Amino acid sequence: MKLYYSTGSCSLSPHIALREAGLDFELIKVDTIKHTYGDNLDYYKVNELGYVPVLQLDNGDVLREGAVIIQYIADLAPESGLAPLFGTIERYKLMEWLSFLSSEIHKGFIPLFYGNKSGVYLDIAKPKLISRFQWIDDQLAKSDYLTGNKFTIADCYLFALTSWASAEWIVSRFNLDIDLNHMKNIESWYKRMLERPTVIKSIQVEGI
Repeated sequence: MKLYYSTGSCSLSPHIALREAGLDFELIKVDTIKHTYGDNLDYYKVNELGYVPVLQLDNGDVLREGAVIIQYIADLAPESGLAPLFGTIERYKLMEWLSFLSSEIHKGFIPLFYGNKSGVYLDIAKPKLISRFQWIDDQLAKSDYLTGNKFTIADCYLFALTSWASAEWIVSRFNLDIDLNHMKNIESWYKRMLERPTVIKSIQVEGI
């Protein structure tokens, strides 16, 4: 398998998941500004939508959506416990988290990345995003990880997104002002994530 990624993007989520699952894979870095990879190859030929991540399977098929990619990875290694089995209520609760992270957190950052170009909507988007993080903080008061006391792919996804609010190079580049310092449960969870060998390895490899 090949994972097409961009440093510090949401592709960090499947990167961590692949290491957690113990699967063999090749990392291919994408320039998401020029939309090229490797020796100036056209990334649009891999993903006509132009964004990362993309997981290319050994048979040539590609998966383009992060929330689907990490579920696929988890199901390739069910013994890893990265996702409950399909058909169980626990799986649907995991999918609920992935849907929430995709629509409320991931997309919630988009207006902030465009700054002043977002106009007055920025004044609405920022407090809304902070309120969603506050809700997550409240949920983490009840457990160590998003779905309970066991690490899952939902934590991979949240880690990538939370890093956007804390990584100095992203904050300075996009002039983000998302203060999560008062959210102590997220802070404790984030520290637990940073202790995981797979997380350490992933951020080292990506040079974050």
